[in-house]
Amino acid sequence: MKAYVDKDLCIGCGVCPSVCPEVFEMGEDGLSHVIVDAVPADAEDDAKDAEQSCPVDAIKVE
Repeated sequence: MKAYVDKDLCIGCGVCPSVCPEVFEMGEDGLSHVIVDAVPADAEDDAKDAEQSCPVDAIKVE
C-alpha cells in the first residue's frame, strides 16, 4: 500500500500527520509529505483514516 499527497490540493491543515504520524509529516513548505515508501501494515488503517479525514481530498492511499 502506498500513500500520496497532491501538493496542488493540500492546504496544510495538519490532520493527516495527527492521525497517522507513521506515514505523514508537515514539511517546511507547510504542506503534508509522505515519509515512507510503503505504508507499514500496522499503519494501514490509520493511513486510510487520514485519507478520509482530509478536508480537500488531497490524500490517496492505495
